[in-house]
Amino acid sequence: MIEAQTLAALEGVRHGFFTRHGGVSTGIYGSLNCGLGSKDDPASVTRNREHVATSLGVAAGHLVTPYQVHSPTAVVATGPWGHGEAPRADAIVTREPGLAVAVNTADCAPVLLAEPESGVVAAAHAGWRGALAGVIDETVAQMAALGAERGRIVAVVGPAVSQEAYEVGEDFEDRFLAASAANAAYFNRPDGGKPYFDLVGYAADRLRGAGLRQIDTIEQCTYGNEAELFSYRRACHRSEPDYGRQISAIVLA
Repeated sequence: MIEAQTLAALEGVRHGFFTRHGGVSTGIYGSLNCGLGSKDDPASVTRNREHVATSLGVAAGHLVTPYQVHSPTAVVATGPWGHGEAPRADAIVTREPGLAVAVNTADCAPVLLAEPESGVVAAAHAGWRGALAGVIDETVAQMAALGAERGRIVAVVGPAVSQEAYEVGEDFEDRFLAASAANAAYFNRPDGGKPYFDLVGYAADRLRGAGLRQIDTIEQCTYGNEAELFSYRRACHRSEPDYGRQISAIVLA
C-alpha cells in the first residue's frame, strides 16, 4: 500500500492507499481487487478485503465501504454494516475506533481525511460528478458536525487519473464552466485539441475551499501505472470486459 507522510505522522491513525498487489484475484483482476461490484469471484474479493483489514489492524467485518453512486452524499458510520446493507453514498465519516472507513476507485480520486485531536476520520470517493456536486464539501461538513476543527484536518488525495490521461468532451467542460468560470483553470487543450481535466487539482482545491489548510496529493496516475493500479479508462480503451478496483482506507487505532 501507499502511505502519505502527512497522515502517517498522525498519532492514533492508520491508513493506506492500497495498490493492485497482495491479493488472490487473477486475470484482469490481479491481484488485490476489492470491488464488490466487479465481476470477479466474490470469494476472492472477500479474501482481498480481509487482507486489507488485517493490514490496518481491524477485524474483517470492520472494513466498511459505501454503495458508491457518484453523489455528494457523506454518511456517518457508528459501526459496521452487513452484506447488502451499505448506504448509497460516496463518503463515510466516523469517530469510532477500530472501524476502517474506505472507498473503491479505478481512476476517480480517493480522499482520506483525519482530525486526530477530535478523533474523526473520513474516506471520500471523488469522481468528477461527485466532486462537482460537492462530496468533498459534505464530507468536511460531516466531520465538523462530529467536532472536527477544519483547520486541523489533514487530507490526502490519492492515486487517480492524471490530467495528461483524462481527455474529456466539450459538454464535460461546459458543466464545470456553468458552475464557475474559475473552473477553466482545471482544463488544458494540448495543441488546441480536446480538453483534458485535472481531477486531482480540482479535488485539492475543493478541500481548500472547504477550509482545510493541510492538503497533500499522491502523484500517481492510475491510467499510466498499470503495474501498480487499476484503471477503468484503460480497461475501456482496451475493450476489456471489466476492471479491478483498488481500495483506500483509514481508521482510528
